[in-house]
Amino acid sequence: MTKPIRVNGFAIHSPVHLSPGLWTHPRDRSLEFNTLGYWTDVARLLERGLFETLFIADGIGIHDVYGGTAAAALRRAAQVPKYDPMLLVSAMAAVTEHLGFGITASVSYEPPFTLARRFSTLDHLTEGRIAWNVVTGYSAAASRAVGRPGITAHDTRYDIADEFLDVVYRLWEESWEDGAVLRDRERGLFADPEKIHRIEHAGEHFRMEGIHLVDPSPQRTPFLFQAGASNRGRDFAAAHAEAVFLSDPSKSAIKATVADTRRRAAACGRDPAGILFFALMTVIVGRTEAEAHDKHRDYLAHVDPEGALALFSGWTGIDLAPYDLDDPFPVIRKENAIASLVESFARPEKAWTIREIVTHNAIGGRGPVLVGSAAQVADALEAWMDETDIDGFNLSYAVTPEGYGDFIDLVVPELQSRGRYKTAYAPGPLREKVFGAGRRLLPASHPAARFRRGVERGIEA
Repeated sequence: MTKPIRVNGFAIHSPVHLSPGLWTHPRDRSLEFNTLGYWTDVARLLERGLFETLFIADGIGIHDVYGGTAAAALRRAAQVPKYDPMLLVSAMAAVTEHLGFGITASVSYEPPFTLARRFSTLDHLTEGRIAWNVVTGYSAAASRAVGRPGITAHDTRYDIADEFLDVVYRLWEESWEDGAVLRDRERGLFADPEKIHRIEHAGEHFRMEGIHLVDPSPQRTPFLFQAGASNRGRDFAAAHAEAVFLSDPSKSAIKATVADTRRRAAACGRDPAGILFFALMTVIVGRTEAEAHDKHRDYLAHVDPEGALALFSGWTGIDLAPYDLDDPFPVIRKENAIASLVESFARPEKAWTIREIVTHNAIGGRGPVLVGSAAQVADALEAWMDETDIDGFNLSYAVTPEGYGDFIDLVVPELQSRGRYKTAYAPGPLREKVFGAGRRLLPASHPAARFRRGVERGIEA
């Protein structure tokens, strides 16, 4: 059976996401990142395009690897300033009915108790449309900012994440039973204390004791994204993720990651098809092929090489300032890095120069950029789907919100005409919209379910 193509809008609460310099384009609205009006406009637009979610990247580290300072990032607005994306959600939810909101939050910088409270609150306020993109935090600058002596080793960060999730699962799934909330006006009883439980945890990395402060939200546990594609990251995704975000320019690499992660999920006792995979993609589309290429040339006139170097140095932990642009990319594996990103530019089939990497990453980051007519773009998206076994795309942009709008106005109708894109949202919370009726909660095969008590099991499968 041919899979439908699913799309998330990919963004960040900053003037620059993955296309440094494009904020200078006269049609770009990135400088409105600090206004609610911009974000509510984007949310309405994505809902018109039947996107699954607005997926918002985040991190609390500044990019200060390039040249050993943050100067380039500050000059070029390379993901700085960067605001808290959680604070956008309520406003966007108020102007939409179906769009989900995928918020990136790290397990490295705060206790599980406080993060669980915020996500439960947002799940209530959005009526079950919240998702959490679970990340571990690779930035040495972020560690210093919160008073840590250094960056935690890569695989240890995932060990911490496993324990963090055990704690939040217990808060979301175990602390309040179904039926605990009474809301009985006549008797003056809001809840039944016998069905509300104090959670106690004493582990290697976390200790806590308390009752979850939020009554059960529509999904209990938010929809779970994960964005790591390293070996340890795949184990984590196989155990926990409902959707995985992948960014790689190579179809063969994406295909291998998808197959390997599905295999690991099966080994964990989970349904391999129960994990969705979304690949990073940027689309520049026109009413004709020539118009699309004209747009692309126009956008390229605004790219910022220094901003691209600041971003890439920050992502890899490698200071590229001492190198010539025509030098080969120095493959140096560091703890303060996105491990899978370094590996994607270290494969033997292609030796990348720094100039090639800067050019490749100037629009849309490390993912592919498709340029063409609606039919050409649809052909390419279908090929990516069918050749890699992914389930959809995290759609980035060169110019915002123009990139989203062009995709919605030109590509979505083309995909719908081919039967590859939905024509309406399904009802219910985000998990039901994605996986179908009866999937409000995580399934019994998911590790969160082992903490569940007093919950109807018949709707979990």
